[in-house]
Amino acid sequence: MPEVIMPRLSDTMEEGVLSRWLKNEGDTVREGDVIAEIDTDKATMDLEVFDGGVLEKLLVPEGTTVPIGKPIAIISSGAETGPGSGTPPETGAATTTRRTLTSPLARRIAVEHGLDPADITGTGPGGRIVRADVEAAVTAQEHKPSLIDPPDATVPAATAESGKTDQDTVEIPLTTMRKVMAARLADSASAPHFFLTNVVEVDRLFAFRAEVNERFAESGIKVSVTDLLVRACARTLEDHPKVNSSWAGDKILQYRHAHIGVAVALDDGLIVPVVRDAATKGLEVIAAETRALAERARNNKLTPAEFSGGTFTLSNLGMFGIDNFTAVINPPEAAILAVGNTTEEPYLKDGQLLSRRVLKITLTADHRVLDGAVAAAFLRDLKRMLEEPLRIII
Repeated sequence: MPEVIMPRLSDTMEEGVLSRWLKNEGDTVREGDVIAEIDTDKATMDLEVFDGGVLEKLLVPEGTTVPIGKPIAIISSGAETGPGSGTPPETGAATTTRRTLTSPLARRIAVEHGLDPADITGTGPGGRIVRADVEAAVTAQEHKPSLIDPPDATVPAATAESGKTDQDTVEIPLTTMRKVMAARLADSASAPHFFLTNVVEVDRLFAFRAEVNERFAESGIKVSVTDLLVRACARTLEDHPKVNSSWAGDKILQYRHAHIGVAVALDDGLIVPVVRDAATKGLEVIAAETRALAERARNNKLTPAEFSGGTFTLSNLGMFGIDNFTAVINPPEAAILAVGNTTEEPYLKDGQLLSRRVLKITLTADHRVLDGAVAAAFLRDLKRMLEEPLRIII
């Protein structure tokens, strides 16, 4: 009988968490059917089967971490057993086929507190249940008065007080994504970093964006500052290929194309979907692509091809009101650009006090790959391109 094994669903994946079974033992499945969801180090992925038949046995319960290549289910031809003859997983895992959009962390917290995600109202995109929704449900459950077990007045006050410590903290299990992030960023921290910051005048950039969006109005596409930065970084990297490189232990890999990763914060961590060959794409295409990738990232629907292979990363915290920060390199890339908030500042011109909008950009560079002068030249030219925005598209 064919075995369904834990597949490798990303380039850095070593193990996966069987997040949810979508089929029951005894169900008939066809080639290409999705039978489970797998939490990888980057996203939640659908698990399709390559064989048709009857799902004879679910070998692992939901929430189990499974190494790549280990069997997780068995499919039979259907001759041996009939539908409904199987037994439930060892831990009595949920066997519903109804799908609820839930982040892996939110689902785990719900299970730990005995809550069914289907009973929780999601406030995330598309009604997705996020961590805050589950925590609110947990709080509501804890404060729900019990009609069965009224408070025992004979319990000493000290007993109630002793439980306070346990209620002061909530233990959050590490997701696979969080584990991998911790390991990779720890590796990144061991690299010799240096930081360069520049201040960019962005009045012309904002005027340019307004003009572009006016032209794209009929298509419904809106170009953001991040979209302009994606294109500007890719164009500047063409002139500075040494920055478009990575550290490979015994050599440096220099890439011929600029694949720009854009960091997206999720409830469970951080993921970096990639706009490939961004220098060859128009702003309208980049804007549509970045939004689609971000939406898929928030719904844990990115494919490995969509979040791997980046050569340079962009991290923008300006929308959170952060004026300036330094980002941690996304290994093995040689550099990452941190983008802060747009602020207004006074300046003197011909003896007159005027104001202008500025943006601080900070490049974090791996000194094993880049020297200071090389990184500085890249940042200088990126600043010029942003201050002369027509160069972004010419």
